[in-house]
Amino acid sequence: MKNNAHFLFCFFILIGFNTSIYAQDLLETLDKEFPDTPKYEMSTFKTTRIAIGHSIENRKKGVLEIRTMSRFWDIPNNDAGQSFFVDKISTRVSLEYGITDNLTFGAGGTTFDGIFDGFLKYKLVRQQKDTRKSPFSVTLFQNASYRSKRFRSIFTNINKTEEFSDKLAFTSQLLIAHKFNPKFSAQIAPTFVHRSSSAFGEDPNNQFAVGIGARHKLGGHVSIVSEYYYLINPLKSIDTYDAFALGINWELSDVMLQFHMTNARSIVEDAFITQTRNNFNFNDGNFHFGFNATFILHFKNKLKENH
Repeated sequence: MKNNAHFLFCFFILIGFNTSIYAQDLLETLDKEFPDTPKYEMSTFKTTRIAIGHSIENRKKGVLEIRTMSRFWDIPNNDAGQSFFVDKISTRVSLEYGITDNLTFGAGGTTFDGIFDGFLKYKLVRQQKDTRKSPFSVTLFQNASYRSKRFRSIFTNINKTEEFSDKLAFTSQLLIAHKFNPKFSAQIAPTFVHRSSSAFGEDPNNQFAVGIGARHKLGGHVSIVSEYYYLINPLKSIDTYDAFALGINWELSDVMLQFHMTNARSIVEDAFITQTRNNFNFNDGNFHFGFNATFILHFKNKLKENH
């Protein structure tokens, strides 16, 4: 009986050891076949602009974005009266294309200040769900602009105009955003603006700003958005104010409509961040109405399903 008990004990130990080895091999095999794939937050801002400034969002590979951005405003004490329902209109028309899922190129031109610009956006980090490994999305933004004409009237031209290089400006931003829940997202944007020339010696060629933006989904396809840019070292030759916007975004399938109130007359980053001449109020032509329309074209069949 003792020999039989010894035999059974050794037999079960051997079975357990073999089972343990087999289970370990099975787990290693499953880990290789089904690795832990990180789950990323999607649609932090739903569009590449919050209101007046860029968001962390990029266009997917093979997606073309056609965008128009307009500003409408009145001129105080205008004897000629309003030509339609406003005195002045400025419009920027641009194309933006997803080179890869993480890299977007865009270019456009603006009517009012004659600025032509191009930019690159690269998604560096994506926010992951339910983890502390990557709590933020981070996008790098680099813009270059060329001012083709000089301001007259109430605006003072702060650039030299003799050479082509005098009319160039460059804007670099680090866009950092966090999606707190399905309804609310926020972004901070440390910004550096370099202007190639200054017509006035007291004006800095390098300026620093910090942008703050947020989106709150109201329901359905409508969201309320707001942005504010604090300029750390403003110009000395002219009075400027920090750019601000408050508006509504409305999603319609492959079309995004954005309506906002803002004090920023210019549309390109280096201009509206550093050269906004109006405070945000309804007096003396300081109130501006902004309207953006975005249309998306998909050049790959599967993109529309996954976008």
